[in-house]
Amino acid sequence: MTAYILEWLNLLFRWFHFVAGISWIGTSLYFVWLDNHLTPPENLADRTHGVSGELWSVHGGGFYHNQKYLTGPVGQPLSPNLHWFKWEAYWTWISGMGMLAIIYWVGASNYLIDRSVMNLTPWQAIAISIGAIFAGWLVYDALCKLLGRWPLALGVAVYAFLVLAAWGLFHVFGARAAYIHVGAIIGTIMVANVAHVIIPGQKKMVDAIRAGRSPDPVPGQLGKIRSVHNTYLTLPVLFIMISSHYPMTYDNPFGWLILAGISLSGVLVRYAFILSHKGKLVPALPIAAFLILAAIAVAIMPRGAGPTKPIAFAQVQPIFAQRCAVCHSAHPTQPGFAAAPAGVLLDTPQHIAGNAQRIYQQAVATQAMPLGNVTGMTKAERVQIAGWIASGASLK
Repeated sequence: MTAYILEWLNLLFRWFHFVAGISWIGTSLYFVWLDNHLTPPENLADRTHGVSGELWSVHGGGFYHNQKYLTGPVGQPLSPNLHWFKWEAYWTWISGMGMLAIIYWVGASNYLIDRSVMNLTPWQAIAISIGAIFAGWLVYDALCKLLGRWPLALGVAVYAFLVLAAWGLFHVFGARAAYIHVGAIIGTIMVANVAHVIIPGQKKMVDAIRAGRSPDPVPGQLGKIRSVHNTYLTLPVLFIMISSHYPMTYDNPFGWLILAGISLSGVLVRYAFILSHKGKLVPALPIAAFLILAAIAVAIMPRGAGPTKPIAFAQVQPIFAQRCAVCHSAHPTQPGFAAAPAGVLLDTPQHIAGNAQRIYQQAVATQAMPLGNVTGMTKAERVQIAGWIASGASLK
């Protein structure tokens, strides 16, 4: 019953996280687009009132006129009806941490720990998980304060830090968990930028305007810098959110380096979009991103040796029963599973044969399964499975 309740909590938090993430990222992408499409105001009176840019647009059967006041309105009151874009970010992080707790902390033995990487107890793994996430924000924030005057150097330093974090996490947790924790570090950096820099800076400016003082532009400028960081982190964190479906990317000795390459390609694509907003088309950026992804695809391509000797199903059936069916069955016996992961059943010969190619990809090519190798599948057993599949995956 406990596993069944956790399965429902997983579903609800994942759904919540997905919706909140769309709201936050959609808003973020829109405002970056809007900021890059603003033009100087045509009305002189608007300029004197502090308007720094404007945009006319049409959507959903109506016309919209957006105006940006860099440091608030001049000579006129600030509207009390002021919307703060913050809860989209906060709920995304809260729901994401809820998912992390339900899946990776409650199910630490199955999802977080890989004893072939590091032999941890669940509480040790959870403590490292929490510490790594919050340490990530502290290091990032320190880098921003140290290198904030040199944007390029700061960008390189932050990227290098995240790559180092990925490398470190790959030497502590299972590969899938390592990827998710890099995403959790990035997500925490993004939401902390909102909560500790962007929103407080905007509140200072609002308080000054409503008190009749000229606002200090520095908090707004710092918020803008952190907002730019967030937009470049968007595509890498989105990839990590879907990465668990693609073990070919994370389940190999250089998974951390693959994550670094894919993330870099995402940053290049995002930069290309930002430049296109300003009317600058730089084909070299998406081409470079494609070449990085192509190089990764070639580098991790299965080389597939495998035995030439035919393997009968009778030789591998005990392996599936002992290593796979404990989770992948109609009624799993492995603690923590209320239903077969991804709905894949491997509890009958027909189910096994029907999933032969999936088995090859996940148990042989990437060795992503069993998850965290919780059932202890050996290298010799993987070779036997490869031989059976190479022999035609026959049930004879």
